[in-house]
Amino acid sequence: MKIICSKSELLHGVNIVLKAVPSRTTMSILECILIDASKSSITFTANDMELGIETTVEGTIEERGVVAIDAKIFSEIVRKLPDNEVVIETDDSFHTKITCEKAKFNISGKSGEDFSYLPYVEKNDHVTLSQFTLKDMIRQTIFSIADNDNNKLMTGELFEIHGNTLKVASLDGHRISIRTVELKEAYGDHKVVVPGKTLQEISKILSGDAESEVKIFFTSNHIVFEFDQTTVVSRLIEGEYFRIEQMLSNDYETKIAINKREFLDCIDRATLLVKEGDKKPIIINITDDGMELRIHSQIGSMNEEIDIEKEGRDIMIGFNPKFLMDALRVIDDETISVYLMNPKAPCFIRDEEQSYIYLILPVNFNAAAI
Repeated sequence: MKIICSKSELLHGVNIVLKAVPSRTTMSILECILIDASKSSITFTANDMELGIETTVEGTIEERGVVAIDAKIFSEIVRKLPDNEVVIETDDSFHTKITCEKAKFNISGKSGEDFSYLPYVEKNDHVTLSQFTLKDMIRQTIFSIADNDNNKLMTGELFEIHGNTLKVASLDGHRISIRTVELKEAYGDHKVVVPGKTLQEISKILSGDAESEVKIFFTSNHIVFEFDQTTVVSRLIEGEYFRIEQMLSNDYETKIAINKREFLDCIDRATLLVKEGDKKPIIINITDDGMELRIHSQIGSMNEEIDIEKEGRDIMIGFNPKFLMDALRVIDDETISVYLMNPKAPCFIRDEEQSYIYLILPVNFNAAAI
């Protein structure tokens, strides 16, 4: 095999597929990037058996062939080469020579025969949306997946398509995040749970361009994302997702409208008095006069008042400040609406169209200690 590519093209391709190289594995072939120049284009592939990524790299094929190269070594070499054309050559024993200007590297490669190519997926049924929309939906929900495997379903996100609506939801036992968008056309119904790792990696690769599209294909076991020159294939998480509709409610006793930035900044200031790992709630006291936020810790205490528009009853309620901040950071609206029932019931942050819904459970606090 002999191929010639620019360093920038090589680096772009490596950075994309590197996200599917496992950090630990007993199969050394999975620690490799497969360079396939056996046909009319050059493709890079990496696969950890749960997530696989393939991307096309622009370049010239002088001799066709396939080789698997250790991903870590190859990526470091490419990263540190001069900004010029790079020649990659292999012999019959898969010894690989990488040349750029006066730099020459010789490394051992492997046969591509043992490499796990991406699973074949029939691409009959797909949904199309903009890269910007998908990237945004992931950004606005991914923070509330669970970060441990105690419940596998909680480590993924629900992708549900019904007619011309796509809903993405996540939950970790303390909160729920939901984003809903209208698609340009109606599709068949789908309901799958996509691993959070897959979505985090896809989000890094997506350009976020509103004009560029991404196609999503579904099977019973896999989901496929196709965009630009890249294909991402991921296993789905098996099991019936939680019935989140039953956890939602439109009932409320108190509704407030508040400036999102002021609310976020106030909570951010309050957390200066909370050590990492210290579970101190932020207490919110809502009256006709406004909203007061208080926090009390070993370091000290803080209270601050914010102007609000209020409907309904007065209420005092406590929350984990991180959970509030996570939701507020990803909402783009200047003014938000918060709905509350009582100090034991979850609060809801949502817009009129319910294109986003954030449910956050309250925490108990000792009123006498405030």
